[in-house]
Amino acid sequence: MRLGSLPSSAWRNASTLAGERGAEHVERLAHHALRGEVWDKALAYCGQAGHRAMARSAHREAVAGFEQALRALAHLPETRATCEQAIDLRLALRSALLPSGDFGRTLEVLREAESLAAALDEPRRLGRVLGYLAIHFNQQGAYDQSFAIAQRVLALATAAGNAVQQALTNDNLGRIHSLQGDYRQAIAYFGQTAAFFDGARRFERFGQFFLPAVRTRAYLAVCHAELGTFTEGRVLGDEGLRIAEAATHPGSLMMAYWGLGVLAFRQGHLPRALPLLERAVGLCQEADLPSSFPLIAPALGVAHALSGRVADAVSLLTQAMEQAIAMARVDYQAFCRLSVGEAQVLAGRLEEAHALAEGALTLTRRHQERGNQAYALCLLGDIGARRKPPDSEQADAHYQQALALAVELGMRPLQAHCHRGLGTLYATIGQQEQARAELSAAMALYRSMDMTVWLAQTEAALAQMEGR
Repeated sequence: MRLGSLPSSAWRNASTLAGERGAEHVERLAHHALRGEVWDKALAYCGQAGHRAMARSAHREAVAGFEQALRALAHLPETRATCEQAIDLRLALRSALLPSGDFGRTLEVLREAESLAAALDEPRRLGRVLGYLAIHFNQQGAYDQSFAIAQRVLALATAAGNAVQQALTNDNLGRIHSLQGDYRQAIAYFGQTAAFFDGARRFERFGQFFLPAVRTRAYLAVCHAELGTFTEGRVLGDEGLRIAEAATHPGSLMMAYWGLGVLAFRQGHLPRALPLLERAVGLCQEADLPSSFPLIAPALGVAHALSGRVADAVSLLTQAMEQAIAMARVDYQAFCRLSVGEAQVLAGRLEEAHALAEGALTLTRRHQERGNQAYALCLLGDIGARRKPPDSEQADAHYQQALALAVELGMRPLQAHCHRGLGTLYATIGQQEQARAELSAAMALYRSMDMTVWLAQTEAALAQMEGR
């Protein structure tokens, strides 16, 4: 008998058990098949074990299952069918690796799948592989490269009549545009994806870790928040939450809570935002999704800082920033730095905040993240305005640059914040007329977007300046 093999009687017993107990014992059957070196059965059962683990969000177990399936596959003759399985298993493995943030292994797996798909001359599978590669480069901040690959995927999917791949590619194009501050175009792409993943498709994963119907609606809520169209964003966010709740999928629930929480936070409704964001971060930790933490945690950290829990905020935000850097998630790094910087401003640590804001500004310019660039400029304006005495010239210049970019991108909430910052700065240095004009402009914007907390604060600042 070969070392590690099972007698045929043992394998027959295991197979009998399968008939009696069914899918509950797939993992045990996989173990017996591997030990018995019955490679075709090991391939089948290990793959099933991986998919079952993914279905219950046990992604580390899923990684093990798919890796074992690939090892079993290597022992089988190379045919077209086994080559197709080799691609499909690597794509499943990529989705299982994603939550852990192992992007080096992810890229390795995708490159292997790309080579196999190209050799097989299989456009449908090649399109799926390239779609995941586009997402990978998006996560690494290589947005131009990601966009070019996504356009190629869209062409392949359109030619093949692959509507699912078209919808998933539109989702990725939406994320590229949102990261670069083109929120209107992002909404257009996300809207197409949301329309496709409706009806019966709402509850299908299509090989994705998150439900596409939920993830897309969460991003739509966030993009609408950046434009100040909060009502539209809340309708979409609520819809995504209902889908996630019905599906009882922890990762998708996390995304739904995050989208609605960010929207409430941007509108200034902390009592509404905090429980949503706390649930999102809690699910991120409970479901062991470290790759999502730098996306989910920053809004909660800044909300904590604004509600007076500055020390807790700095700790949480620093953890998120360090995790983004450790995982080389370039798409999160500027956002994380800005969030820590905001908390440091509220803590009165202006030098630390300045270093973070300058670092974020450098990243945003390098990667053309224009929305985050506008936030970085506004943060630098806040820092200059808070110095004693105020660095009024630099603060004014940074606010004006941030405002111009916010106007160009349609970021109305940020426009209001820039006007408020300028008004407060001008009031401090005795330029009363300019202060009144800027504070009035801020108030009009806040009122039009129902940003009542910021509106009340700005009205109080104007009243104080005028001695009322």
